Amino acid sequence: MFVAAIDQGTTSTRCLIVDHDGTVIASTQLEHEQYFPRPGWVEHDAHEIWERTIDVVAGALERAHLLAGDIAAIGITNQRETTVVWDRTTGKSVYPAIVWQDTRTAELIERLGGTEGPDRFRARCGLPLSTYFSGPKISWLLEDSPELKARAEAGEILFGTIDSWLLWNLTGVHATDVTNASRTMLMNLETLDWDPVMLDAMGIPAAMLPQIKPSVGVFGTATGLLEGVPVAGILGDQQAALFGQGCVAPGDAKNTYGTGCFMLQNTGTRPVLSNNGLLTTVAYQIGDQPAVYALEGSIAVAGALIQWLRDNLGIIERSQDVEALAASVPDNGDVYLVPAFSGLFAPRWRTDARGVIVGLTRFTTAGHIARAALEATAYQTREVLEAMQADSHVELGLLKVDGGMVVNDLLMQFQADILGVPVARPSVVETTAMGAAYAAGLAVGYWEDLGNLQPGEGARWEPAMDDNRRRTLYERWIQAVQRSFGWAAAGSLGPSSKE
Repeated sequence: MFVAAIDQGTTSTRCLIVDHDGTVIASTQLEHEQYFPRPGWVEHDAHEIWERTIDVVAGALERAHLLAGDIAAIGITNQRETTVVWDRTTGKSVYPAIVWQDTRTAELIERLGGTEGPDRFRARCGLPLSTYFSGPKISWLLEDSPELKARAEAGEILFGTIDSWLLWNLTGVHATDVTNASRTMLMNLETLDWDPVMLDAMGIPAAMLPQIKPSVGVFGTATGLLEGVPVAGILGDQQAALFGQGCVAPGDAKNTYGTGCFMLQNTGTRPVLSNNGLLTTVAYQIGDQPAVYALEGSIAVAGALIQWLRDNLGIIERSQDVEALAASVPDNGDVYLVPAFSGLFAPRWRTDARGVIVGLTRFTTAGHIARAALEATAYQTREVLEAMQADSHVELGLLKVDGGMVVNDLLMQFQADILGVPVARPSVVETTAMGAAYAAGLAVGYWEDLGNLQPGEGARWEPAMDDNRRRTLYERWIQAVQRSFGWAAAGSLGPSSKE
């Protein structure tokens, strides 16, 4: 028997099949379309995502020469905060999926904050008022369409993040897990249930919300291609990566380099509210055990910046070409690229920021811009790590990393250099999908306990930069970030930065 995992991300969907030793025996991945109908708007076609999901599951089973009966359980991990609303009867989405990167709710966020500002609800949900989260997206949609609001109040329209959408299509069950629910702004961090104060503030009918369940446990039984297979684990993608990295002790931390960049630190069974621009979120919950919480620093643009170099500027043909281009120059040539395409997330939370490239001269080449793009991810990670250490009072001795960008050795070495902390990559870099597989396998007894699920180390980078250069580079980065402020209309995604 084997365990399967569906990893539904911002740009693609994959399916992994894993054996009892944690070895990936088959994997299939397909991209889906990105839609940008207006400035600041980002949408997906939920039905296309479901079709890609079926295609990658079928492809992985075919590659492994397996049938549904060979799969003990399947787990789901997903892009979080992306909002899907669909008809309970027909199962058809009634509006395009509003993606986590979408900023259309900026005015609504300002209105919700009122005189209390972005931290109005932080004590309840652990999150600042931000365009990032699902609750304001639902609120905007219902305000925009009174007809949809009436249908939602009547229980005819359902809401879910992508995990709920996939679970509904797989099993007919309308549910989510605590990690995804904690990213909506609608769940109370203490009760782990929908908060009536939040629902009332945002005008969201409880009738449209999914049931909240633990991350590790049976949600339902699949039909169709996976007939009879239990869906037994659901985790938002960054929590899945934390779980997949084996960060199950308080103080453990990981950083995932994907479309965005997300650092999480396990803080144990009590939520820790941030004073430094981070988010408080649920890390995971196993069955009826207490929930485990995390601090999170969310960076909006990481791998997406490399796609921008490829698709918008055309200076590379493939994303993987960026390393060679960046390595064609010995340093960044004093060029810094701040990818504030739709504002800055943690720890600054500035909607008024926009992307800038500073330090350009006639000496500047495409290699310098490529290097500046890679280094931007490392600098942003340092900003988040400093905030995390201030909140948790834990000095990090090792940063575990995963995601698509960690195959880039130049970036990983620079990350270790600019942090002054060793960086370790696991032997299996797709820890997000592995986290979902582990959750599903634990739920059905395929694996007995967490002790079986510690990934091996695949590579390690030690800091090799002297302190003076590290300090100089980082100070120049801070100057570049400050030059991105104030380009768009003034506002705030969340807590004010402490410059």
